[in-house]
Amino acid sequence: MDTVDEATSQVIAGENQELPASTKADTGSSIILALTNQKGGVGKTTTAVNLGACLAEGGARVLLVDLDPQGNATTGVGIDRGSVKAGTYELLGGSGGAEAILATDVAGLDVLPSTIDLAGAEVELVSAFSRETKLRQGLAGLRGEYDFVLIDSPPSLGLLTVNALAACDEVVVPIQCEYYALEGLGQLIRTLDLVRDGLNPSLRVGGVVLTMFDARTKLAEQVVAEVRRHFGDAVFHSIIPRSVRLSEAPGFGKPIIRYDPSSRAATSYRELAAEARARWPRTRPQAQPTTEGESR
Repeated sequence: MDTVDEATSQVIAGENQELPASTKADTGSSIILALTNQKGGVGKTTTAVNLGACLAEGGARVLLVDLDPQGNATTGVGIDRGSVKAGTYELLGGSGGAEAILATDVAGLDVLPSTIDLAGAEVELVSAFSRETKLRQGLAGLRGEYDFVLIDSPPSLGLLTVNALAACDEVVVPIQCEYYALEGLGQLIRTLDLVRDGLNPSLRVGGVVLTMFDARTKLAEQVVAEVRRHFGDAVFHSIIPRSVRLSEAPGFGKPIIRYDPSSRAATSYRELAAEARARWPRTRPQAQPTTEGESR
């Protein structure tokens, strides 16, 4: 089976396929990870929410940054967007920061929410000075507060995603186990190269998460084999299954470990979080979690 176009294959082939554990030193500050894939429907937001929840469940302090105007990461952790007064839009504009962060019902997991105003941010950023580094500037003062900062990027390669790439230490790419899974990834990798050259010299693909795996199909197994062949050790061993319970959880504003903690999906995300802790070890002492719904 060949699920990747020739141009994409040539670009991916140039990537470092044997990536070791993160070279980001644990200096007591956050590791910032941008979950990015310009294709929609690959489990990007689902992974951001559930990886964050499982990392927090394991004792880490986690900030989930919702940079997607759709705001699904915000509602996915139980925050009513209609009640949000400030979020990532204000952070990009330089008028908000820690005061916009809200706690969730998962101890240790906070969210910087998305508001409807974020939909216009891409247009407003076009004429802004240092437009590609607004998020980096806004997150700079929060690095010492968290072990992990997870940025849920929009499904595009526009200015919001470029801001995420400029702000992060490493990129995590969710890839669904379906036909044409790698199609178009060449464009993403070329974008990473441009950001690395001009804005973030240490940027790299730190992890690839396989999602929506259906064990009943031979195709899913073939996609897994192909992704591992292209990305090598960057691919996490944990594979996220296709799951009805996982797709239901956002409708109740809960991560899967709260909606159905004994499900296969919950187990898989806990295993993914364990791998993430091993790949990006943090030793900063844990702070006390804030109360549900409170601003920090």
